[in-house]
Amino acid sequence: MNHRTPTAVELHGVSAGYGRTPVLEGVDAAVPSGRTTALVGPNGSGTSTLLGVLAGVHAPERGRVERRHLRRAALVVQRSAVSDALPVTVRETVAMGRWEHLGPWRRPGERDRAVVAGCMERLDIADLADRPLGALSGGQRQRVLLAQGLAQQSDLLLLDEPSTGLDARAQEAIQRVLEEVAAEGVTVVFATHDPEAAGRADHRLHLRHGRIAATSEAASPRTEGEAPRAEGEAPRADAAV
Repeated sequence: MNHRTPTAVELHGVSAGYGRTPVLEGVDAAVPSGRTTALVGPNGSGTSTLLGVLAGVHAPERGRVERRHLRRAALVVQRSAVSDALPVTVRETVAMGRWEHLGPWRRPGERDRAVVAGCMERLDIADLADRPLGALSGGQRQRVLLAQGLAQQSDLLLLDEPSTGLDARAQEAIQRVLEEVAAEGVTVVFATHDPEAAGRADHRLHLRHGRIAATSEAASPRTEGEAPRAEGEAPRADAAV
């Protein structure tokens, strides 16, 4: 990582697992602030556990996690982790992202409703607002879950394989939104098995057997407000030079 890029999260000797089953072992890593970071590795390499550690929902057994000026993290799960039987609409699902802002007694206000509506517009699901979540396609549902994550207005957005199993159009829509929010200053970390998605990230952490096997950067730095390009992709004709 470029030494001039500030870090959002640093991990120092982090080990974590489940009961007696170790998953992460002595992880040292830095996540750049306001950039996209891809967690890359085979199944069982620890990418999902690392997301949980970064989110603060999985406590490390050893080591420490330093968060730099982060107010909150939003963790977006895979669409398969949400039951089809859950009797909620798209609007209600996205509105769940506002719960932390509301507290235990306050009802959603005008601002909360505006945030929810804006997130649905951004993910192109506003026309699905009254549809049951269980009636949606995989790509639609994943966009709903991402909209819920955006509704939290966090400065650290974490996603577990957000485009797995989706068609190319849905994958592109989700990847573009991630690049847009990173350009707005949100730190984005996502686990992926897709080489193309990983190649578009500003920063990559390669995991193997619960350890950081390598790190890599985008071929060229992204200017402020510009989405990262896939490696080998030519600049847009309208890009600033």
